[in-house]
Amino acid sequence: MVGKITIAPDVFLWREYFSPLQQKQLLDDVLARLEQAPLYRPVMPGNAKPFSVEESNFGSLGWVSDKAGYRYQPTHPVTAKAWPAISPALLALWAAINAPPPPECCLVNLYRAGARMGLHQDRDEQDVSAAVIGVSLGDEALFRIGGAARGGRTASVVLASGDVIAFGGTARLAYHGIDRIRPGTSRLVPGGGRLSLTLRRVSV
Repeated sequence: MVGKITIAPDVFLWREYFSPLQQKQLLDDVLARLEQAPLYRPVMPGNAKPFSVEESNFGSLGWVSDKAGYRYQPTHPVTAKAWPAISPALLALWAAINAPPPPECCLVNLYRAGARMGLHQDRDEQDVSAAVIGVSLGDEALFRIGGAARGGRTASVVLASGDVIAFGGTARLAYHGIDRIRPGTSRLVPGGGRLSLTLRRVSV
């Protein structure tokens, strides 16, 4: 694997890992799977405030958020159907970066203009030995990542369509988020915006 950029300790970026043609192929695959598991808008635990992003999942487990809390479950919270399988292209990406076993979840977030994701940790997983891997499709986004303690120094990087970012090891529980997207920087996603595909191992 070539072109790896170190953003911070154990945080790595690959620019245009997926070529424009591969991005279109991956997008078509994702959109087909979203027909089986439609995007929906989750809410925050407790106060039920809606997220600014729309969400779905692929894989044997999907991450959900509702008034009861954060968790992984095998079915879509709206349709009650099992999540679609993870795309072969994404499984191949995981295998190129992580050791087996394969990911169980691909979280799909759709960011339209004005959407963001505050700094948070991915800590709802039993297994934190594998790196979290993120794929960007569509509009550019300003990604921010810090350390495992809230309030420390952070690093920011622009993620463009086709880019892949991974953080594991000492950075596996790092706080991270999306400050904003840059509307109109890509025409890939129908209706505009950015699709974020995040691969995670959940179970030990």
